[in-house]
Amino acid sequence: MIDTIALFHAFVRVVEAGSFTRVAEEQNSSQPTVSRQVAALEEHLGTRLFTRTTRKLTLTDDGRGFYERAKLALEAVSEAEDAVGRRRARPSGALRLAVPVVFGRLRVMPHLNGFLARYPEVSIDLVMNDGYSDLVEEGIDLAIRSGDITDTLLIAKKIGVTRRVLVAAPSYLRGKAIPTHPGDLAGHDCIPYTRVAAGVTWRFEGPDGPVSVEAKGPVRTQNSEGIREAVMSGLGIGFVPVWHFTNEIETGRVVVLLESFEPKPVPIHAVYPSRRFVPQKTRAMIDYLEQQFAMDPKLNPRRD
Repeated sequence: MIDTIALFHAFVRVVEAGSFTRVAEEQNSSQPTVSRQVAALEEHLGTRLFTRTTRKLTLTDDGRGFYERAKLALEAVSEAEDAVGRRRARPSGALRLAVPVVFGRLRVMPHLNGFLARYPEVSIDLVMNDGYSDLVEEGIDLAIRSGDITDTLLIAKKIGVTRRVLVAAPSYLRGKAIPTHPGDLAGHDCIPYTRVAAGVTWRFEGPDGPVSVEAKGPVRTQNSEGIREAVMSGLGIGFVPVWHFTNEIETGRVVVLLESFEPKPVPIHAVYPSRRFVPQKTRAMIDYLEQQFAMDPKLNPRRD
């Protein structure tokens, strides 16, 4: 008997990802296997869903129409399964969770044992990347992001708040004039985070209002782990969320500068695709991380 649900799922993911190979990687399968699944669905429906060339896949008219109906069908199946799951209180299945590199290492991974102990039928595919993943294209169930969420196709729930601080290692500051105003940073080696504009233009809140400076120095990086290590190594001054550190601030391994110019705290959101139905495994992770973050002073300044 043909497993139409599996074929529907393979087809929908190929459309969203735009690639047989990417879907095969998600499923720990092979490109020919995914291609055969789509071919089997086409044979089952009696129509061609894709026009294939060596460079791209293009939906046919039938494929475009079927894609929307297949998505609704899969959501209906998932919702029916989850309705039973809610009564049994047993979230299950693979959860693809996207997190920034340092945040994932220091603020998410330490909590995963507890989550898996509570929900043993859930497995986690942790996608660690400082870039913003396309949640639909990459099959991401849930992402953790800081700052305001402006994408109207996403649902965001605030699950934490963090400070941004200007920091340097004592080894860098030794023998140098300590900055007392953001303008003093022009005479220092700053470490710009080049992935986003806010990492190059540093904005502060001073007694007389906002102050902006261009971060310049001999070392630049697009990776949050690189910023952390550059600061710890004494290469210069970084401007980072306080969650980049565990106890390094408290023990003096890094020093917070310009505290009177610290900007407003930044919200941390759990973000997921805008859908009528949210899987129970996703809800469980959101609730769990919100509980854990509430007890972390780096993610809940009220606990300082």
